[in-house]
Amino acid sequence: MLQQWARLSGKPTVLLLDEVDALVGDTLISLLRQIRAGYAQRPEFFPQSIVLCGVRDVRDYRLYQDGAEVITGGSAFNIKAESLRMGNFTRAETQALWLQHSEATGQVFAPEIFDQLWPDTEGQPWLVNALGHEVTWKNKAARERSRPISLADYQQARERLIDSRATHLDQLSDKLREPRVHSVVSAIVGIFLEWPTDPQQGMYGPLQRVVIELKIQRGSLDSLLATGLEQTVDYSTRVGADEAHLFIFNRNPDVPWDQRIWQRREQCAGWEVGVWGA
Repeated sequence: MLQQWARLSGKPTVLLLDEVDALVGDTLISLLRQIRAGYAQRPEFFPQSIVLCGVRDVRDYRLYQDGAEVITGGSAFNIKAESLRMGNFTRAETQALWLQHSEATGQVFAPEIFDQLWPDTEGQPWLVNALGHEVTWKNKAARERSRPISLADYQQARERLIDSRATHLDQLSDKLREPRVHSVVSAIVGIFLEWPTDPQQGMYGPLQRVVIELKIQRGSLDSLLATGLEQTVDYSTRVGADEAHLFIFNRNPDVPWDQRIWQRREQCAGWEVGVWGA
């Protein structure tokens, strides 16, 4: 098909295959082998360039057979010329994109929305657009363009997007289960908790915000405390937390439990941090 397509075109053709990393096993191998086989026929009888779009680099593709991982390689995978990554929007670009809605419709956003939009998305294109669509279209009340969009409107849209478990968010959670990713993320993960203090208003009223940073002890406790406290305070400051806690897990089986379990308070950069041994 690609040979015929390229032959009928008067110009070199470019083929983009989206979500190609959703292919697995023999289907993926077949695709890559066909691409490699047609390479020598470019550009008269095969696409001049082919872009494999996905969340992984082609060199990171993995095959599974009978529950066991197969280490990939060989000529079928030796087809990549270069890896390109779509960058995120800057903070200014993120705000400018949303303000295009205001310019087109006259509907204004509460300025404090942008102070949350950036840390929520850090300019990730899908998130920026999905949140914008959720707050301006999925919220039927906001379709009345004379009505300003408030911070509460934004926060409600954010919660709805999370609850919707959109495909991109499910893909993210799936990648976090991969051993290579999990081994890195598990070492730096920290449980940020928001709890409503007014049952009537729920998550859209006043909130109690608590940061809990988790660390695994692999050496000096003093060194881990120094870096852990700094990270905990930095995170707590950025999210506007009311409380900050640092949990340190000692998994050395030679250390008795009465030495692993302890609790104290530490001062760091004007914060009082609860430190817990476990």
